[in-house]
Amino acid sequence: MPIRVMLVDDQVLLRTGFRMVLAAQPDMEVVAEAGDGVEALEVLRGADVDVVLMDVRMPKLDGVETTRRICSDPNPPKVLILTTFDLDEYAFSGLKAGASGFMLKDVPPAELLAAIRAVHSGDAVVAPSTTRRLLDRFAPMLPSSGKEPQLAELARLTDREREVMILVAHGLSNGEIAARLVLSEATVKTHVGRILTKLNLRDRVQVVVLAYETGLVRAGGGGAA
Repeated sequence: MPIRVMLVDDQVLLRTGFRMVLAAQPDMEVVAEAGDGVEALEVLRGADVDVVLMDVRMPKLDGVETTRRICSDPNPPKVLILTTFDLDEYAFSGLKAGASGFMLKDVPPAELLAAIRAVHSGDAVVAPSTTRRLLDRFAPMLPSSGKEPQLAELARLTDREREVMILVAHGLSNGEIAARLVLSEATVKTHVGRILTKLNLRDRVQVVVLAYETGLVRAGGGGAA
C-alpha cells in the first residue's frame, strides 16, 4: 500500500506544491488536507493517515498543540514538522510534543520524500547537522526544571550507554559515534536501542530532548560534569 499522507498548512499554494511532488511518487498518496489544527483533528477522525506533514504557525490551533493532541491518541500517525526555522521558535516544542522530526519548508523534494519514507518506517528524520543547529538555537529556551543529570531514569544506563546518549544528543550519527568510540556501527545501533528501551523513549529525537532537559548535555557545551 502507498504511504498515506496528510498535508496541514494554512497556505493553499504550499499544500498544492507538496501534493504535486507526492502525487508523482508511486509509493505515496495524499489522502487528506487541512488549513489549520482544528480542521486537521476533525479530518483525522475520518481518515486513515500514515504521515502528517505539519505546519507550525496556523490560525485557530498551531502545529505544536495539534501535534500534541494527535500523538496522545492510541496508534497515531507519524508527524513531520515543517518549519521556516529562522522564524518559528516552536520547532523544539513540536519535537517534545511527539513529532518524529522536522524539516525546512524549502527542503529539496528528494529530501522531503526520503524524510516521509523514513518517518513512515519508524525513524526520526532530524539530520545530525540540523540537530546541532536546532539545539544551539532552542535548547536555551527550555524551562529550567531543576533536574539533575543523575536522574533515576538515567541511572539505568551503563557508562557506555550514557556516553552514546551524550553523542546522540550532540547530533552525531551512528557511524560518527562508532568512529569516535572505536566501535562497530552495529554495536552503536544496539546501544541506542537499549537506551530507547530503558528510558521508554520513541526515537533519537526524544533522546536529544531528555539529554538536554536533564542537564546531561548543555547547549553549546559538552556533557555535564
